Formats: sequence, structure tokens, C-alpha cells
Amino acid sequence: MNTEKCSAILRVLETGSLSAAAEQPGYTPSGMSRMVDSLEKETGFALLTRSRGGVTPTANCLRLLPLLKELARNGERYAQLAAEIRGLETGSVTVGTAYPICYSWLVGLVAAFGQRHPGIEIQILEGTSTRLAAALSEHRADFCIISRREGNFHWLPLRIDPMVAWVPLGSVWAQMDVFPAKAFASAPYIATYPGEDIDATRMFTRLGLSPHQCFSSTDSYATCSMVAAGLGVSANNALVRGTWTSQIRILPLDPPQTVEIGIAVSPKDEISPATKKFYDFAKNELCGDGEMLFHQS
Repeated sequence: MNTEKCSAILRVLETGSLSAAAEQPGYTPSGMSRMVDSLEKETGFALLTRSRGGVTPTANCLRLLPLLKELARNGERYAQLAAEIRGLETGSVTVGTAYPICYSWLVGLVAAFGQRHPGIEIQILEGTSTRLAAALSEHRADFCIISRREGNFHWLPLRIDPMVAWVPLGSVWAQMDVFPAKAFASAPYIATYPGEDIDATRMFTRLGLSPHQCFSSTDSYATCSMVAAGLGVSANNALVRGTWTSQIRILPLDPPQTVEIGIAVSPKDEISPATKKFYDFAKNELCGDGEMLFHQS
């Protein structure tokens, strides 16, 4: 089976239409349509349901989807390895991070890697650790800086990061040296990414606590602003900091709570040549000291 056809139908499903999928370099709407039609003829049944609102997978397509993804991924690995054998470099690497503090390091890394490996395209993806771990599992990401999650990944630990409390300046909590974790159950709590599986949520589960949630946001800066306005307290990774956190007081927790942060990539037998090059390059740049990655400039 032509794995390019598998990649084509996956692009169609991802974008929701043949015309949007054809905006990828090297494709035309008619060419994309022909590849999908050809794959449907090979399989012997329809894979897409077409409507004015776009395209959706048929029930049979959903059954085949895991194999289509695997074929497309192996096709890309094959092309990269064949190019490498010919002395060429090609492919792409999707790099994700759950921590904005890592962006400056990643940008420098991508720039330096691009000079040495100009044939490999790098894409940046953001999200929570759980979302990025899922992207790795689904092969939508290749290299992620996250807090440790369950999954079939190769894991390179970088640091142990404490969880901390954010409290308003001038509040009674700001007079404390440490913030008692049990106080989250009674103090007005401001949740970031409410309802999602983030490190703060996992911490509360471990402690058997239910925070007294009064406000929420989907942005750490917004959460910090609400804390600074005296609306309540919040919990976050110590890494999540910036010039804007000077408006609040950041306290260690009692009892102390930590998470392990590191780099997750696909297992050795699944990693693509391009991703392996980027991973090895990143490890070399770290020089055995993961703390440099998290340096606040």
C-alpha cells in the first residue's frame, strides 16, 4: 500500500476538507482527491463521508484509523532513513513544551539545529503535560518537555520541580513562611485549566483534597492577575514564573510536593531518524545539566 495515500487521508481528516488538506506544499485539490479515491478503491469501501460541512470518517475508516496512522508514520520513517542512507537529510520534528520558560532555550536550540540540519523542519507545539503526552502517544508530537506522565515513552529526567502556592501580597497567607496544603480546601481557590489533568490536580488527588474553587482561567498570567487582585490563592509549578509573578508572593507547600520534569520521546524502536538527531542534539546542548534549560532570563 502506498503510504503517501495514508498520509493524505489523515491530512484530510485533520483539516476537515479536501481543499484545506491540499494547502499542504506539493498538493492540489484534484491530486488529493485522486489519492483518497485510489485508497478507497484499494480498500473496497468508502473511507470518507462528504458533505457541505466538510468530510468525516466512515465507521469502517475509524476501524482502520490506527493502522492508517501506523502506515503513514512508518512511511515517513522509511523515507527519512532512505534519504539518510543516500547522504541526505529530510523529515520533520514536532517539539512540544508545557513550560513557557523553556521557549527561549528551544528557539536557540532550533536555530542551532537548523544550521546543522537544514533539511529537517521543526514545528513547535504547546499544551499541558497530559495533552502533550497524548500527542506523543498518537504520534502528533515527537519530542516533549513535560512533567512525567504514564505512557510508552523514552524518558530523560531533567529536574525535580516543587509545587508552590500563589498568594496575594498583603494577605494573611503572605505572612506565612510556608503554605499549608490543606488550606486550599477552605481558601478561595483560582484554578488554571479547570477540569484538566494538570500537576496541581494530581497533587490534590494525592493529598485527598478538594480545593475550594471560586474562580478559574486557562492562562497562568490571568490566574496570577486574579491572585494579585486579592481574589484568592492558586497552586502551580515553581517553573511557571515570569516578571508578572512579582505582583504576588510564592510560597513552598507543607507538606512539600514535587513533580519530575524531563524530555519524553518515542521508544528507541519507534523514533524517526529526524527526531533521533534532534534528541541527540538537545542532549549534547544540555551538557548533562538540565537546569540550564530552565534558567530564567
